[in-house]
Amino acid sequence: MVKTRYALVGTGGRGFSMFARPLVRDFADVADLVALCDRNPKRMAAVTQRLGRDIPSFTSFEEMLEEARPDVVIVCTMDGTHHAYILRALEAGCEVITEKPMTTTAERVRAILDMERRTGRRVRVSFNARYGAAAEAIYRLLRQGVIGEVLSADFVEYLNTSHGADYFRRWHRRKENSGGLIIHKATHHFDQLNWWISADPELVYAQGRLAFYGPKREARGERCLTCPHKAHCAFYLDLTANETLRALYLEAEEADGYWRDRCVFAEEIDIEDTLAVIIRYQNGVLVTYALNAFAPFEGQRIGFNGTQGRLEVDLVNEYHGPDEAGRVRVYPLDVPAVVRVNPLFGHPYTVPIEAREAGEHGGADARIREHLFREGLPDPLSQRAGSWAGAMSVLIGVAGNLSMETGQPVRIGDLLNP
Repeated sequence: MVKTRYALVGTGGRGFSMFARPLVRDFADVADLVALCDRNPKRMAAVTQRLGRDIPSFTSFEEMLEEARPDVVIVCTMDGTHHAYILRALEAGCEVITEKPMTTTAERVRAILDMERRTGRRVRVSFNARYGAAAEAIYRLLRQGVIGEVLSADFVEYLNTSHGADYFRRWHRRKENSGGLIIHKATHHFDQLNWWISADPELVYAQGRLAFYGPKREARGERCLTCPHKAHCAFYLDLTANETLRALYLEAEEADGYWRDRCVFAEEIDIEDTLAVIIRYQNGVLVTYALNAFAPFEGQRIGFNGTQGRLEVDLVNEYHGPDEAGRVRVYPLDVPAVVRVNPLFGHPYTVPIEAREAGEHGGADARIREHLFREGLPDPLSQRAGSWAGAMSVLIGVAGNLSMETGQPVRIGDLLNP
């Protein structure tokens, strides 16, 4: 059997856990990981050591393409650089799997769609949020018509003070790198909405602000490792306490100067931690979306209103609080997940959400990898996502950024055809 040759560019935590390790461990029958590429040779060395295999490593993307000759390039670099690797890989005759978001600007979206058309090569986007048990249950129930025709939806994302804060200590905290949480994080949710509603977005209006993080405290340092206030800061991150963070970042930082534990209250942060977005779809559906990145709990509250009732789900299943030493810890809430259906003129009822084995993103990562790396599998829920899905999710965020700048609604069509 001829195996597909994969090359991974970007060997940080996500590249390692989502792609490199599973390719070697779980997909050796259909896949060969033939190359790693990263600007940081120490990080690549740490990855190969943890994989237990001597995989050819390159700091030059061009050399990697020429020498390794992959069939597929997997892009897991900083969001603002995705387009450069995607375009060059397509031009070199490779197909591409990219982490979300596909890219961060309308110009780059247009360039990727054009290059894909010109080369005939395919771009797939790793939208693992389509593969969660709740997401799949919502998709099925909407297709079954339990609330009739969908007219509107509301989606609230809560990031707790562990997960949410992490975006403000890493490279994501600069909009030039990530597009802000309205692109980097919300593209997950915008794609889910596009998928659930089965329509393309048409118009976006957004407001946002940096309300909690950023220069809100005088008691701050450059990074957690050397901060004089770390003994009393609830946001302290100890890179030495986590084997993966220590190996991939702390022990590799001298090669590229990247600090994984910068202060979440730094002056340079320019992304929003509070967002409110209105989306109008081509089929008339209206959506309100909100994100809070400093909540005391983690999860989502999602609802759909239709001609025959309302469907809603509450996915808040944990909260963060102090332990006896004053450090923040995760405390799970033992609440079974269900979808609540409220018919307009009938009795409300609940639909259980399938319980799945624990895994990254509630087992969603493992499920999407099966679709990404085992091509012949059926796709009854239309979960595989290509470049158009990547474009539509990104452009909602791009439109939202432009709307926040101008105070005006922005048409998606104007971004596709300026």
